[in-house]
Amino acid sequence: MSTITKIWTRESGLTEKRDVWAALKRGFRGRCPRCGKGKLFRAFLKVDNNCAVCGLDFTPHRADDLPAYLVIVIVGHLVVPTALIIETDYSPPVWLQLATYLPITLLLSLLLLQPVKGAVVGLQWALRMHGFDDNPPDGIPPV
Repeated sequence: MSTITKIWTRESGLTEKRDVWAALKRGFRGRCPRCGKGKLFRAFLKVDNNCAVCGLDFTPHRADDLPAYLVIVIVGHLVVPTALIIETDYSPPVWLQLATYLPITLLLSLLLLQPVKGAVVGLQWALRMHGFDDNPPDGIPPV
């Protein structure tokens, strides 16, 4: 293994500018984070191998469980305060609460899971995380 250190220069720092907010929005819409035109998903949660328009390779993404955790936090912050407000103001029967909050929670979770995963993939691309960097540092084994 080589112990050559990399020295930063202006030339090495001149790389493609990646707008984080644009990549997040494009990923949230299920589009390629680079061009915004190609599809990001080929199935509900299965990320495509590459963009059909610009050819960006999506295989290095590592979204893992982060989208699910983020969806739990988002849905929890929407449903729980709503349930508490309705419970304290109107005190509906338990069966009615279960009949409304459970389907709402399930529906919101399913509706948000793919957009949040797309946003996570877009964020990884914009921040050059994992294999999305064009010039990865030497000595790091592939995942």
